[in-house]
Amino acid sequence: MKNKREKSDPSIVAQMSANKPGQPGAESAEPREGTEGNAGEQHTCRTQSRESVSQGLERVREVAKQDKKERFTSLLHHITTDLLKDAYSWLKREAAPGVDGRTWQSYKENLEVNLRELHGRIHQGTYQALPSRRRYIPKPDGRQRPLGIAALEDKIAQRAVVEMLNAIYEEDFLGFSYGFRPGRGQHDALDALAVGITRTKVNWIVDADIAGFFDTVSHEWLMRFVEHRIGDRRINRLVRKWLTKGRGDGRRKACDRGGRHAPRGGRLATAGQYLPPLRLRSLGKPVA
Repeated sequence: MKNKREKSDPSIVAQMSANKPGQPGAESAEPREGTEGNAGEQHTCRTQSRESVSQGLERVREVAKQDKKERFTSLLHHITTDLLKDAYSWLKREAAPGVDGRTWQSYKENLEVNLRELHGRIHQGTYQALPSRRRYIPKPDGRQRPLGIAALEDKIAQRAVVEMLNAIYEEDFLGFSYGFRPGRGQHDALDALAVGITRTKVNWIVDADIAGFFDTVSHEWLMRFVEHRIGDRRINRLVRKWLTKGRGDGRRKACDRGGRHAPRGGRLATAGQYLPPLRLRSLGKPVA
């Protein structure tokens, strides 16, 4: 495949057919029955909130699509009580609580008042993120992977901000990018890979990972990338608060104090959600 400068290859997007009853989903590189390649680049709009996205966010999406260099300086007003309510409804009902101890069900008991108060604190600048509750899960090599469980209101606020940022960044993503995007997942990537290697001439398949990314990511550089598109300082302050909120055990790793480390497990914890437009240019071509 050949790239023109600053343009991506036509994406190969596999369309998955429903699994037959009683059969697990395919995990191999063999295309599943019904897998098809789509030569057109897709800007994913298949979010769970697609029907409830406000007209304001649709206008933001259109501007982002038309002008790839537009810097958005007024975004906070899109974080409305209605969007916060949608964000609450998208959370997992049975998720473990954070340091605040609040569950999805307990928050629902006084939902309207809770959301109005949260909305007020966000817009008045008095909202404060709580530390993450630290838990560990075992890794195949015997080590433990740390997870940060955010407080419920932090999850709601993060999910609302992600929805707003998706209106911008989904228009920047390259069509063959699948990681941490709404409506896409690893099965879509596997199907697209299967289509790519069976229908086109492929000389190399490169499998790469960034070792210890969440333990070493620079807050300064991360925010520089965010600020390429996001010029609203109030939104950027929110992201910084979530980056630096620390742990619920009262400790902070040395890399936390040095402006490195990002919490795992929150709605904004993945590189894809922090830096959706990130393109690695070390090879002279954008790679998402």
